[in-house]
Formats: sequence, C-alpha cells, structure tokens
Amino acid sequence: MNQNIICYVLGRLVLAEAVILGIPFFMALYGWEKSAPAFAVSICICVLIGLALRVHGRSGNEHLTMREGAAITGRGWLLATFLGMLPYLLSGSLGFLDGLFESISGFTGTGATVMTSIESQPFSILFWRMMTHWFGGLGIIVIFIALLPQAGQSTVYMYNAETTGPTRDRVLPRLREMTRSLFLMYMVFTMTACVIYLCCGLSFLDAIAHAMSTLGTGGFSLYDDNAMHFDNPALEGWMTFFMILAGGNFGLYYRVWKKGPRVLRNNTEFQAYLVILAAAMLLITVNLVDAMGMQPVEAFRYASFQVGSLSTTGFVSADFDQWPAFSKGVLMMLMISGGCAGSTASGVKVSRVVLLAKNAWAVVHQKLSPRRVIRAHMNGIEVSGDILMRVGQFFFLYIFAIVFWALLLTFDGIGAFDALGISVTTLGNVGPAFGIAGATCTFAGLSDFSKSILCIEMLLGRLELFTLLVMLSPEFWKIRNRW
Repeated sequence: MNQNIICYVLGRLVLAEAVILGIPFFMALYGWEKSAPAFAVSICICVLIGLALRVHGRSGNEHLTMREGAAITGRGWLLATFLGMLPYLLSGSLGFLDGLFESISGFTGTGATVMTSIESQPFSILFWRMMTHWFGGLGIIVIFIALLPQAGQSTVYMYNAETTGPTRDRVLPRLREMTRSLFLMYMVFTMTACVIYLCCGLSFLDAIAHAMSTLGTGGFSLYDDNAMHFDNPALEGWMTFFMILAGGNFGLYYRVWKKGPRVLRNNTEFQAYLVILAAAMLLITVNLVDAMGMQPVEAFRYASFQVGSLSTTGFVSADFDQWPAFSKGVLMMLMISGGCAGSTASGVKVSRVVLLAKNAWAVVHQKLSPRRVIRAHMNGIEVSGDILMRVGQFFFLYIFAIVFWALLLTFDGIGAFDALGISVTTLGNVGPAFGIAGATCTFAGLSDFSKSILCIEMLLGRLELFTLLVMLSPEFWKIRNRW
C-alpha cells in the first residue's frame, strides 16, 4: 500500500476542512460569540495536521489501487469527523464523546443529537452542525474530487468506496466532470429550497440552515422542537417535497435535465421509490384517522411529512412515538429501505429492495417450474447473477448488523424495542427512533458505551459497511498485497 499518496490526499482533505471551518469562524466573529476562539484553534489544528500529512506524503503520478481508495475514504471520514468534533469540545458546548457523536451524526446525515438545549448554543456552533450535514450528505470525497485537483489518478476508487447502491452509475465519462455536475445540482437544489423556505415565512438564517439539513437528509434543526417549532403546513409540504427529492438518485436528475422527463419512465428504482412512499402515506393516514380520530387532512399532513422524513432525513413535525403500533411499524420499514442509490439518504436502498423482491419472485417460480429460466431486470436491463449475489450478501450483513448492535444496546440495559429502533435509525442514518430516543427525546441519556458503539454504527451505515469492515482485515494492510 502506498502510504505516501494516502497521506498526501488526506492532507489536502484536512486543509479543505480548515477552509470550511472558516465560515462559522467568521460568523462567530461577526456576532461576538464565545465560540470564536474554539473555531480559530480548530482551524489551526486542521492546518497543522494537513501540512504534516502533506509533508509526509507526496502526490506523484502513481495510480491509486482499490485498496488505497478504500483506505483514503475510510481514514478520510474518520479524520473529518474527529476534527469536526473540535469546535464542540473547545467551545465547551459538549464533551469529547458527545462532541464526537454530534460530529459523526452530522457528517453521516443521521441527525441524532446529544444536545439537551439546542437553542442555548451559539449560532455559529449550530450552523456548523448544519454544514456537516450538507457536506456529508453528497459525500466528503465526492465534493473533494469535484472542487480540488485530483491527487494522482484512479480516484474512481475513492468515489466507489463512498457512493452508495448496488451498482456505480456513472452519468459522464470523466469522474471529475461528473462530480462537479452533481455538486452544482446539489447547490441549485439547496438554494431553491432556501428561497422557497423564505417565501414560507422563515428568516434567511433559518431558511439556509434548514435547506442544508433538508438536502443533506440530516434532520438537525436550530430549535429544540425541530420542525414542530414552525407549525407551518405550507413549509412542511415543501420540506416533504425536498426531502423526497433528496432521497432520489442525483445521477438520474442529471439525465432528466439533459434528456427530459422521459428518462423517469424507464427508471425502475425511482418509480418503486415513489410507490413505496405513496403507499406508506396512505396506510399511515388511514391508521391515524381510524385509531386516533384525526381529520383526514390533518392525518395526511403529518403522515406525508414523517414518511418523507424517516425514509431519508429525520425531521420531526409530530410526536410519532404516540402513534399506533402499525404506523410505527411502517415508519421502521421505511428507515430500513431508505432512499435511492446515488442519493444523500442511507439505508438498504430501494434498488436493492427491488432486486431482492424480484429475485425472491424468481425463486418461487423456479420452485414451481424447475426448468423455467427467470431473470431479474432493472431499468430494462438484465441484472447479472454477481450483482444479485452481492445484493443478497449486503442485505444479510445489514440485517445482521441491526440485530448485533441492538443486542449490544440491550446489554447496556435498554429495552428490546427501543434498542431495535435505535439500531435501525443509526445504521440507516435517519435520526429519531422510538421510546427513549423518540421524536421528542435526544440521545443524551445513553451511556458512554452506547454512544461509542453508535458512533461506529453511524459510520458503517454511511459507508455501507464494507469500506470500514474491509479495513479490519489483516490482508488489507499487507504491503505486497496488490488489490
């Protein structure tokens, strides 16, 4: 493994984070906030670490291997989240573990918070939380490739290690051109959401902060009661739209922009995504009307928002923990399925759900007709057996991880259903769960043990398990072993 090129790229990544930290730093200076020295020291630490890594490494013209791409992505996320914790720690807002939890939750788009009083925090600290959502949503490595000159060649391995889904959908032949197009689209969506939120009555700072959190599918808010603070049906409707939009494939949106809406007719995953969300909204609306006596319009308002949120983002417009068990079961299924491949949302991904369903259907038919050959198709193209095998392996590992982490949480004294909900929401990078970490609660009451393992689980969920797990293999670090 070429440690020099790894250190060089990581150095550039850390220096880029120092530049990003400058935004809340100047906001703190402008507002004479007590957090300004914390951001200044954080920037200095990032610069020193970045320069040290740059000096230790070198760019050269070497090709990155798959192993080095995975190492850069895995280490890059660990470095970014650790350094992102510094403003919380140095400002006195949070302790070391809580600050690390908040940083990982922000960058991974989880939105689970350990802050017991959000509104008492300096605005610069809260804005930094939103920024971690926005930069982590599209992907630290994706934005890094889009904005900065490539370090060496074969950065496609870095891109593949971070992007989500069963396949790697390249919309343009050149990686950097593609990532720049995705980043530009991401910015346009964010600014559009900001303008619409302004029209719904939000202040500029509220609008830009919540737009970043919405498009990054994070769920952090500037207020303790989250989206409930606004109690604005029009705002909730637009937030639902943008949350669902952010849960779609950004590569697909690029093709729609170039070729027109007809592209959507041939995309199996996006159609299934909309069908799943529509069915969930209908089922929960009927359940709320029947079990809680809500008016249909009110029930649909809350159901549509939470369906869009818990499948992607994690905003809260109602205390869904008080809803009937059926509605909570539907929401938990949405937490597991997540959004589309190539989106800012996490979870299993709708494309994998579709392939699992088609493969199961094919197995049933083959049992009835052993000689019959049935093939699975996605977007009108036949899916190879290798991809179906990888999808099955990922799904097994994903469900195993949910159960394993839930078991660890029950060892810490958390109830079985609460532990399962927390495990599902942190691995799916959703945010709120049920029970002790429900819609109106925070994760502050969990023990240090639980917070520590949830930090690991959030990173595993954001990088889809394999990027971090492969780094635990001894063969991964052998110098002579080429991947």
